[in-house]
Amino acid sequence: MTNAHQDALFVLVKSLSKSEKRQFKLYVGRLGVNTDAKFLALFNLLDKMRKYDEKQILDSGIVKKSQLSNLKAHLYKQILVSLRLNPVNQNVRIQIREQLDFATILYQKGLYKQSLKILEKAKSFAIENEEKNVAYEIVELEKVIETQYITRSIPDRADELAVEAKELSAQNVMTSKLSNLSLQLYGMMLKVGYVRSDEDLQKVKSYFDEHLPKYDIEKLGFREKLWLYKAHLWYSLLIQDFLSAYKYASKWVDLFYEHEHMIPLNPVFFLKGNHYLLESLFFVKYASQFRQTLERLEEQVQDPGFPKNDNISSLAFLYINTNKLNLHFLEGTFDKGVYLVNIIEYGIKKHRQQIDEHHIMLLYYKIACLYFGNGDNKNCIAYLKKIISNKKLKMREDLMCFARVLSLVAHYEAGMDYHLEVQLKSTYKFLLKMNDLHEVQKEMIKFLRNLGDIYPTDLKGEFQKLYNELKKYENHPYEKRAFLYLDILSWLESHLQNKPVSEIIREKALAITR
Repeated sequence: MTNAHQDALFVLVKSLSKSEKRQFKLYVGRLGVNTDAKFLALFNLLDKMRKYDEKQILDSGIVKKSQLSNLKAHLYKQILVSLRLNPVNQNVRIQIREQLDFATILYQKGLYKQSLKILEKAKSFAIENEEKNVAYEIVELEKVIETQYITRSIPDRADELAVEAKELSAQNVMTSKLSNLSLQLYGMMLKVGYVRSDEDLQKVKSYFDEHLPKYDIEKLGFREKLWLYKAHLWYSLLIQDFLSAYKYASKWVDLFYEHEHMIPLNPVFFLKGNHYLLESLFFVKYASQFRQTLERLEEQVQDPGFPKNDNISSLAFLYINTNKLNLHFLEGTFDKGVYLVNIIEYGIKKHRQQIDEHHIMLLYYKIACLYFGNGDNKNCIAYLKKIISNKKLKMREDLMCFARVLSLVAHYEAGMDYHLEVQLKSTYKFLLKMNDLHEVQKEMIKFLRNLGDIYPTDLKGEFQKLYNELKKYENHPYEKRAFLYLDILSWLESHLQNKPVSEIIREKALAITR
């Protein structure tokens, strides 16, 4: 996601590939008079800059301060026009809108028959590719033309258009209701994570039941089903019903494989569906199916027919590497996953403009967990510090909370006791402020706070007491979420059995036959 403090034009220029820059210069140079244009000189200057510097622009003499804003707006528009003409950026949605534009021009020239002919083809193409919003616009323009020019090609043309408009309108209303519900639930998920109490559960359940429209699954098209499955998925994740989340994420992905021509048309939704399917498989600890799904996703992304652009590349990087980390967590192969850290750091740097802060922090948390599982507590603490010290992070409060709890455990494991007391107070205050102090966290903090008073000979017994206390929360409807962020039970078992935590997790993974 673009940093709000950066100049929008500068960010756009820096996002262009070499071929896009070359095409822009060719586009500008198609008219000889543009070769010395001020906007082209500004483009070349911005292209050379490492960071935006308005003083450098003004000192160059290209433009006066009073004209800079207008020149930047003009250059921004010219770049967008050039990008729109680039074959790489041509997709079904743009092609249909282009045909609608052509038909509008012909209509304005009074060439009604030619306009209707283009509209009929564009409408069929739009409906075939589930672009029902633009299909509705096309029907509305057809109705306007028919009121001015009676073609008499179809006797009941007016009735036919009225029926088409009504059907498309109903489908678009259904899509809008489902997409609104999906978006609101996703917003809840980002803001607070999973439900924390019966009161939270009741709020989410009431909201879902009230806003879910009545539908007949047989009458829903691809797009309506997609939003329906999304809404059910977010609801299932919010209430921590991970089997149900797996069910609806599977339906989401299967929908694409049933309509394979929709994959290149909606690659973002395809990638997101696979990511949430993998996340659900991770939560239900279905390792073999997880590996198969991840391999299939990688094959699809690497297929020459799969669309390529900055947004898709950044999402593919994010989802594939997040789930590669999750696979190592599932199998307890932390040491084999450390190589991913450099790949992820490079990818974050490369895709920084496209990936939002929340997802970057999530990657950092997973890297911290990877190091913790591998026994490298200092690197674990270093990555957690990036999250804890991030003052801009307004989303996913639960991520912030568990980063602090893991930091406490890592400080203890690293023997950094001199930091522990300050950390305990800070974490306790933070959890109270976030209203996120649950039983698992209370027991962890109580245990760590009393460590200084425990004799070394009694330590194993205290670990056993804490393990027995936390074990009863493993399947608790609200407390179990703590174990999704940090496998505290495996950490305690590692101390009780004098084994590395990675070995404990590996043994558990082998015990699951799925």
